Amino acid sequence: MQAQFNIHASGATRPLSLDVHTLVVAGWAGRDIAAIEHHIEELAELGVPRPSSVPLFYRIGQNQMVQDAEIQVVGPHSSGEIEALVFAAEGKLFVGISSDHTDRKLEAYSVALSKQVCAKPAGSEAWELAEVEGHWDELVVRSWIEEDGKRVLYQEGSLSTLRPPRELIEGYLKASGQSTFADGTAMTCGTVAAIGGIRPSTVFEMELYDPRLNRSLKHRYTSQILPEVA
Repeated sequence: MQAQFNIHASGATRPLSLDVHTLVVAGWAGRDIAAIEHHIEELAELGVPRPSSVPLFYRIGQNQMVQDAEIQVVGPHSSGEIEALVFAAEGKLFVGISSDHTDRKLEAYSVALSKQVCAKPAGSEAWELAEVEGHWDELVVRSWIEEDGKRVLYQEGSLSTLRPPRELIEGYLKASGQSTFADGTAMTCGTVAAIGGIRPSTVFEMELYDPRLNRSLKHRYTSQILPEVA
């Protein structure tokens, strides 16, 4: 997937074109193990299989990463969730935003397949990781959905509740003997709970806010629902 970013760093903005050849979704990426176990048990009651390890890394087809303002999904059962997106380019790490859009009906059968069948919308703005890594825990993720024609806050929380990106990168690469991502590798880094429970919406808006530097990364997309034919 050929991704196009505007990199905001050192007070300037420049374009970056990146051929993304490896896309990874980091699941169960929270720091509070007790809270993760509680969530696993909650999902198990809904029929979602227990993860084989925590955190768990899902390889997703690189073609599923998109930067469009609209995606297409089959049936009304999918929903988005904001995640920080860490990617490698020019021998450095950058941070953007992406939505781990997931088919919730299929999730009860296979988490991996539920993630693979949906596009992963990503924003086109990004920062150098080095500029925010020192205050990573202060960064805030938020998302909004549309319900009854109103914009409703759907997620909000600081990244202090999630494992830092380098820890996730090391966990994913542990078996390979590598220490950092090769250029063209991108990983979503976990999310925060949905306010009022996970539910679908055809409109999803997301933001990563840096209170220290008072700046945000934002992206908005809509979902076109295709018929679910039996």
